[in-house]
Parts: sequence; structure tokens; C-alpha cells
Amino acid sequence: MNLGRLLFWLGVSFVVVGLLLQLAPQIPFLGKLPGDITIERPGFRFTFPITTCILISVVLSLLASLFARR
Repeated sequence: MNLGRLLFWLGVSFVVVGLLLQLAPQIPFLGKLPGDITIERPGFRFTFPITTCILISVVLSLLASLFARR
């Protein structure tokens, strides 16, 4: 793969990730799936969205495998 093509796809991926980060607060289930860990105490809140991370990882892996076949 030549450098130009690599830089193009890197740029496209940055744009997609940026758009996802902008839209993430508007996705209702993001961070609230069963298995996501949330600890709330007075003056303290800790959230570890492990199930959401696994779901995003699976989706990105499937997309990467689809693009790798091309």
C-alpha cells in the first residue's frame, strides 16, 4: 500500500471517529447497556462502560474485515 492511500484512509478514519464522538451523547444506549459498571456516591461518579466497549470493538472489527477483503 502506498503512502498516499494510507494517509487518505487515516484521514477518513479520523473524520468518522470525530463524527462519532460528536454524536455519542445523543445515542441513548451508549454507556447504559447491561454489564456497564457505574458507581455513584455523594460527590463521586465512576463509569466503566465495558459492554459498550466490547460492542464497539466487535462492530469496528467487522467493518475492518469487510474493508480488508476489498
